[in-house]
Amino acid sequence: MQVNLVDESWLIEGSFTISRGSRTHANVVVVELQQGEHIGRGECVPYARYDESIESVIAELAALKEQIAAGLTRQEMQSLLPAGAARNALDCAYWDLACKKLGQRIWQQLEDPQPKPLMTAFTLSLDTPERMKEAAIKNAHRPLLKLKLAGEGDVERVAAVREGSPNARIIVDANEGWNEQQYLTMVPELVKLGVEMIEQPFPASDDAALAHLPRPITLCADESCHDSSSLKNIIGRYDMINIKLDKTGGLTEAIALKEEAEKAGLQIMVGCMVATSLAMAPAFIVAQNVQIVDLDGPLLLAEDRQSGIQFDESLMNVYQAELWG
Repeated sequence: MQVNLVDESWLIEGSFTISRGSRTHANVVVVELQQGEHIGRGECVPYARYDESIESVIAELAALKEQIAAGLTRQEMQSLLPAGAARNALDCAYWDLACKKLGQRIWQQLEDPQPKPLMTAFTLSLDTPERMKEAAIKNAHRPLLKLKLAGEGDVERVAAVREGSPNARIIVDANEGWNEQQYLTMVPELVKLGVEMIEQPFPASDDAALAHLPRPITLCADESCHDSSSLKNIIGRYDMINIKLDKTGGLTEAIALKEEAEKAGLQIMVGCMVATSLAMAPAFIVAQNVQIVDLDGPLLLAEDRQSGIQFDESLMNVYQAELWG
């Protein structure tokens, strides 16, 4: 087995802004596993919020090159890397390679039904109410909009988007940007504006308060939920979890997390970092039959990689084997 590690930078259309900052490029790491004529690929996005960087992820993966070449299996690898970006790219590359070697699609490997097209949310970056309204008007035809929020001025932002896109369903993501008083003040107003879900209102370290606060709008854990071990702190505080493969450490753990969360009565959202279709493809499999799909990463890029997922506006079509799986 040959291992190739590649870092790539993809231009974002405009910029992407959340409560923690703004960026103009999606920086990703791609793992390629080659065995004979077959190549399996996986893509991840290192995230500074979790102390990851392009350099740290490549170092984690490079440290396993000899073991992979010597026959390290996907199952054995799970315990050698922590849940995070590096394990995600490698795990997904293993799955893709297995599909290529056996001439099967990923759903055949998993013994699942053939997947169906999915309707994804479309993200509006954090901005002034006026500019977010302009973005809402531009995307008023999309059925589901996700708004990036930050705290002060958020009700005005949501009201502006509602005015610009009166028929869209709206979900919001605070990215840990609120405090308890802001929550208590804003939530009744967001109810009036028809907001259906609030993602990660408080910092992950401060979300215990959610167990005692009213939840008239569905609350979704993002930064507070990484893998199955997170669930013990989720139940009673949140109604939904956001499964991202860069947090779970790949498709293997994402499937396990989904099953355990559903057994616990939690709703499921499948989300993504800003990345190419190669990162969306395995998440597309996890996103079958969930309550919210948020896999718009490629739609936020100036251009996607070749053989990328075909989008009909917000509708994601089933991707080709050339892309992944």
